[in-house]
Amino acid sequence: MLIETEATPNPATLKFLPGRVVMDAGTRDFATPEEAEVSPLAEALFDLGDVTGVFFGRDFVSVTIAPGADWRDAKPDVLSILLDHFSAHMPLFRTASADFSVPAEAETFTDDPADAEIVAQIRELIDTRVRPAVANDGGDIVYRGFDKGKVYLRMQGACAGCPSSSATLKNGIEQLLRHYVPEVTEVRAV
Repeated sequence: MLIETEATPNPATLKFLPGRVVMDAGTRDFATPEEAEVSPLAEALFDLGDVTGVFFGRDFVSVTIAPGADWRDAKPDVLSILLDHFSAHMPLFRTASADFSVPAEAETFTDDPADAEIVAQIRELIDTRVRPAVANDGGDIVYRGFDKGKVYLRMQGACAGCPSSSATLKNGIEQLLRHYVPEVTEVRAV
């Protein structure tokens, strides 16, 4: 089995492609070892010590290491864990209920029903234009809410903590949404 590795715009994050589907549907972001306890793979990666984030996409796993850690040291260990996991066809999660995009407790925004048409336009643009591009860089962006012209998005995977994420939000996503949805005045990360 060959696992390809790609750099991402975030120098602390590498994207690993095992050549097979990782997540059948949705994505999953792990920002702490405690969150990773639902996944044997994510837990094993955090157990390496220098790992500070794991993200499962459709056909990739993004891994983020701590400031000061060096990918020359961490990459062989990450590859070994991924190779062992995928070669053995181990389950991604300990329970079937763990494979969702955004943890339920993170769902704090409630859209105004009067904005339903605007929200539908925003979601479609994010799903068809933004998310595929961001997935190529080893991350994901999840719609969280719309309120008084402001769109709230959650950055995941390589996008979370990326030095260029602010520019991506303001110069890319915000301009795209404002162009197609005039009611959008600002985009914010949450």
